[in-house]
Amino acid sequence: MISLFAREITDDLASLVKQIDKTVADNSDAKLAAMLVLLSEDPEADEAKLQDLAERLDIENVPLTIFDGPTGPANYKLDESAELTVVMWVDQEIQVKRPYAAGEFKQASIKDVLQDTAKILE
Repeated sequence: MISLFAREITDDLASLVKQIDKTVADNSDAKLAAMLVLLSEDPEADEAKLQDLAERLDIENVPLTIFDGPTGPANYKLDESAELTVVMWVDQEIQVKRPYAAGEFKQASIKDVLQDTAKILE
């Protein structure tokens, strides 16, 4: 399971979601799943942003959801300064947790996330 907890939708995040969507489709036999959770202070406004993202990128395999509140679920203990946190589980055990500060997640970071995805599929 791959969970992306984001506080903002950026072009680099959109690119990651598109690539994760393809990875999930390509690994359906391994039961790989993923989701994007937008941590929001204004869920109604952000819902339209997620719908636009899904339609623009033709996202089919990654549910795009909203969490009402910028800190995220308390039990996930997300870094409040992170713009994006990538969490990957195998059998309910966290294998990867990568927080990215504002402006830190770039196109080059996508490669790291995809490599981590390959590792959890082994």
